[in-house]
Amino acid sequence: MKLQVRKIGNSLGVILPRALLDAWGVREGGTLEANHGGIWPSGRNAHGHAELDELKRRISLEVLALHKPEDIRRRSLDNLGRWKKSGAWCGAYDEWRKILEHGSDEALYAAMVGADDRGNRLRQSPPYAGMLPREVLERLREEIAA
Repeated sequence: MKLQVRKIGNSLGVILPRALLDAWGVREGGTLEANHGGIWPSGRNAHGHAELDELKRRISLEVLALHKPEDIRRRSLDNLGRWKKSGAWCGAYDEWRKILEHGSDEALYAAMVGADDRGNRLRQSPPYAGMLPREVLERLREEIAA
């Protein structure tokens, strides 16, 4: 995911997509850690990728359990449209748009929960943010952290 460096007051900074912060469980006032290897939520080490990957897979499974494919497509395309207008865009969103507009339900399922590298990569930038109640997200985070 590319993030644009912007001037913020007398400093420089980046704006992180809400979907990423939600997946990490970071809210306003929360903290992140950073080094030359990346940015991640405080309290997790830089090698916690497996934990985050599993959380994103479980979020996708919950979305599939609660929503029909046509609802996932509609709401995801709405999100992508808003993100494109706001300048919050990454290459994975181009792939998601193709799947959502032209792919079969099986292609959608494969992107959302597939065990292959492509599914895992696409889940790092899910367009179906906002489709789960906060309490479900909190439960999943607690389960993964346990």
